[in-house]
Amino acid sequence: MIASEAVFRIRFLMVDKKINLTSHDRVGGDLTLKRFVYDYVLDESTLKLNGQLVDDRLEVEVISRGQTLRESFRLDQKLYPTSAVGLYPVLHGLAVGRTYTYNVYDGQTQTIAPVHQEVLAYETSDLFEGAAFKVRTRLHDQEVISWIDNLSRPVLEMSQGGVIISYLENKRTAQKYLTQAAFNKDENLLNFSLIKADLGSYAPEQIISLDVVISVPDKTFILPNDERQQCVLRENSQHCRIRSATSANDSQEKKTEDHERFLVPSIAIPSSHAHIRNTAAEIASTARTPFEQVRLLIDWIDQNIQQEAVDVFSALDVLEGRKAECQGHAYLYTAFARSLGIPSRVVNGIVYSKFYKGFLYHTWSESHLGGQWVAIDPTFAQLPADATHIKFMEGETLSDLLPLVHLIGKVQLRIVALNNL
Repeated sequence: MIASEAVFRIRFLMVDKKINLTSHDRVGGDLTLKRFVYDYVLDESTLKLNGQLVDDRLEVEVISRGQTLRESFRLDQKLYPTSAVGLYPVLHGLAVGRTYTYNVYDGQTQTIAPVHQEVLAYETSDLFEGAAFKVRTRLHDQEVISWIDNLSRPVLEMSQGGVIISYLENKRTAQKYLTQAAFNKDENLLNFSLIKADLGSYAPEQIISLDVVISVPDKTFILPNDERQQCVLRENSQHCRIRSATSANDSQEKKTEDHERFLVPSIAIPSSHAHIRNTAAEIASTARTPFEQVRLLIDWIDQNIQQEAVDVFSALDVLEGRKAECQGHAYLYTAFARSLGIPSRVVNGIVYSKFYKGFLYHTWSESHLGGQWVAIDPTFAQLPADATHIKFMEGETLSDLLPLVHLIGKVQLRIVALNNL
């Protein structure tokens, strides 16, 4: 191992989402991670990660809005930063047929995950000058194809099956592109992710049951089943029936061990924070039952939190900034509900948009009320959420959402039957 250390500093800027990441990775001569500092700025929200290797453990501090969460990862092999992924095959020798497997710490998902790389070919292309090694990289089941030239530079990258393409360019060209992007925002991503279907003249908020056939490219991806949503796999499609109303009642119930995990605070859902607890208690002070508490919570969010294209890291960002997209609304509601002792979770899936005549990706919540899970949409102030809310998965972290990346732009849906109010 080389005794000297190198420092990698990477700065990313995505104009449309106003995301800044400043990353400082200190590594050994073999690229192994020693310590790091990651500063994320997402619209008006911030998140900071501090980490260092201590013996056989990686100790990480996650800091957001004054709250600190400490995580510890036991290591059984060498660990690298994600910034080393493009350099690892160069350091270990680029040659067609070689493969590499190693672990990285991913600050975006705050997880340790394996990376698999293979040198597929040495080839030329009209998209770059000269010849380059073609390298396939897999991380979190996401695949990126890179071409690395003889100077060890990544001259071209493709991901999402060629949907996202990056190539090496000079500073002047890059600055010109960023300027154009800032003034030419369009709805390409929205149109790409839209799942076309037509409810006709029916209003989605009045749909109480919906039968659909859904086809997804990943045959191992199975939609969840519960009291509200039942899906059956038939050949290559999933046949689902979704109901808005359930037979839940407002009786008190004993919380099980499984429910307890949906009361635990997290960075995204800081339900134990004083500002969250005090605000929720004040909002729900006149309620006599959990159902009444939930109604008051979503009414307050509807009246006090603006619906704007603002991304956030946590419910505190929403409460203090008073604006967010659907995910932020779900974060805040879920934090409020957990602080009141109501088991609640964030769910992700699709919902019908009458304006776009199709289904769009959306985030809402579920709370355990009257003996079962009830879908609640704080963005649209729906209790319960209408039957066009089709759940794909549960989870409040970025790592929970990664399986969705494979699906966007590739899901097909057919409406079979529906009932409305």
